Amino acid sequence: MSDLDLSYILNQLGEQHEEYFNAVSPPIVQTSNFLFDTVDDLRQAFAAEYDAFLYSRGNNPTVEILKQKLAALDGAEDALVFNSGASAIFCSVLPFVKSGDHIVSVKAPYTWAQRLFEVILPRFGVTTTYIDGTAIEHWQAATQANTVLYYLESPNSWTYELQDLSAVAALAKQHNIVTVIDNSYCTPLYQQPIKHGIDLVLQSATKFIGGHSDVVAGVVSGSKAHMSKIFYSEYMTTGAGATPFHAWLLLRGLRTLPIRLERVTRTTHAMIAWLKLQPWVSNIIYPLDAQHPQYALAKSQMKDAGGLLTFALEVKTVQQMESFCNALKRFRMAVSWGGHESLIIPKCAGMPAEDFDASNATHRQVRVYFGLEDAEVLQHDLLQAGKQAGLNIH
Repeated sequence: MSDLDLSYILNQLGEQHEEYFNAVSPPIVQTSNFLFDTVDDLRQAFAAEYDAFLYSRGNNPTVEILKQKLAALDGAEDALVFNSGASAIFCSVLPFVKSGDHIVSVKAPYTWAQRLFEVILPRFGVTTTYIDGTAIEHWQAATQANTVLYYLESPNSWTYELQDLSAVAALAKQHNIVTVIDNSYCTPLYQQPIKHGIDLVLQSATKFIGGHSDVVAGVVSGSKAHMSKIFYSEYMTTGAGATPFHAWLLLRGLRTLPIRLERVTRTTHAMIAWLKLQPWVSNIIYPLDAQHPQYALAKSQMKDAGGLLTFALEVKTVQQMESFCNALKRFRMAVSWGGHESLIIPKCAGMPAEDFDASNATHRQVRVYFGLEDAEVLQHDLLQAGKQAGLNIH
């Protein structure tokens, strides 16, 4: 968090109520264009559009309020808001690479980050090396003379490996390498990578920032120099900015972010304690569970861990896996997380059913997100689904 207190950031920062009739909620400035009184005013806007309201593809008053709040939450100088998390990833990487450059990335990053590294960037002569990012030695070994960017996810959103943010940032600075991290799992309330020396922090604002499963958006925070570089290249060229209406929805979501995260986290800790007592559950993976192999690191750089975790079901067939998931009533089957609703995704949904191997714990994994429902309701739902699937339910 910045030096500003959280309540001020969420409820007051950037809001000039006297400019919009003293309305409590900022308006949706739904305009494509902005007027100028003189030729010189227009000339100045053309010369420095990063700091002007010229055309809403670039800057917009509603989006500007949101940018100020998101930058402050990250402890950053500035931020840009995008029409998706994937756009935020694309536009945080592209401005910093050129033909012949090399990237080091954590292994198995988010799908659309991996697609960028494997499908798009190789067309332009940019290569990527994937590593196990849990040890700083792996970053050192993978770094080449032409390495210009490190890409981190800490924790990731399936198996929750972490990177030592301070160590990776220090190594990057030794080699003049830009560091980019996907901080979607933690949000700025639970982790602030910029304080550890990371250059660019991105997140899917679709998740906890929006919080209501009704808007798709992304955000990147960092120095004004880096934000300006992104703004004048990929951000403006691709038209990837968030719309005023989506920015307004995100402002609404920010108002309740702390209490939603608090509720989700409290429920999650209660659910973990309960899941550990269930004979049909194994291999619970959660970064702030004491059994996580990087628990000490998680405690040192994360304030908490939210509602997303993975565990394995003790099943013998893919039919049992599917029966369990299909029988759930309170948990919905869907991607994403961070909204009001509890969600589940079975790993086997990403493979042909005939490839399922019950001896492989990964195939038996389910990722769950605990939303705003009561823990007792969620426990009852898991038990009734387990009974229908023939699991070892007491």
